[in-house]
Amino acid sequence: MDADAQKKAAGEAAAEMVEAGMVVGLGTGSTAAWFVKALAARALDVTCIPTSVATAELAESLGLKLTELGPVKSIDLTVDGADEIGPALSLIKGGGAALLREKLVWEASRRCVVIADAAKRVPMLGKFPLPIEVVAFAHETTALRICDALSECDLGVAPRLRLKDGAPVRTDGGNLIYDAACGRIEDPAALADALKSVTGVVDHGLFLDLADLALVGTPQGVVTLEP
Repeated sequence: MDADAQKKAAGEAAAEMVEAGMVVGLGTGSTAAWFVKALAARALDVTCIPTSVATAELAESLGLKLTELGPVKSIDLTVDGADEIGPALSLIKGGGAALLREKLVWEASRRCVVIADAAKRVPMLGKFPLPIEVVAFAHETTALRICDALSECDLGVAPRLRLKDGAPVRTDGGNLIYDAACGRIEDPAALADALKSVTGVVDHGLFLDLADLALVGTPQGVVTLEP
């Protein structure tokens, strides 16, 4: 199977975990989209909470019933993709610029399942640039403080503002994204704490101790991983 077929297989496997009556968190990105499609095909009576406008539009077009986090306090199961899956199911997410809403949904979930193709598994996080969501006001100053936080963790890299067609990428919440090409993140927990302490940083793409299970598509089929 190629990467897209692996993503599809993982998404379909995750959809089989959903039961009627559940509240389901819907992730964002190309892999999560396969899950949304597979879930809709099952035609179960479920209520879904999307993590982005794009996911909401896809789910609604497929006839899934949507609600928001807030009116619903707890989510039974969230299924989402990842940009990297490291040891103990540590993750880098945020390539789709939805990391804040994704993390809010993940943290409100009783169970979180990450789905991915085989290439997303890595021995150490960091090859994929770490997304960091910041408020737009004075973001250049925030970027300098992010540099200091990275230096504290022995990462001598400068974050780069994410652009698309020459303009800054805006999240659904109106924030901006900086990407830090760390290379190797030897202590993800320390980096997570350092970034979270920076005024102006809304959140970061390190998802630690949140995934309960991973379903990874491989050429041989879907492999199940636990922390």
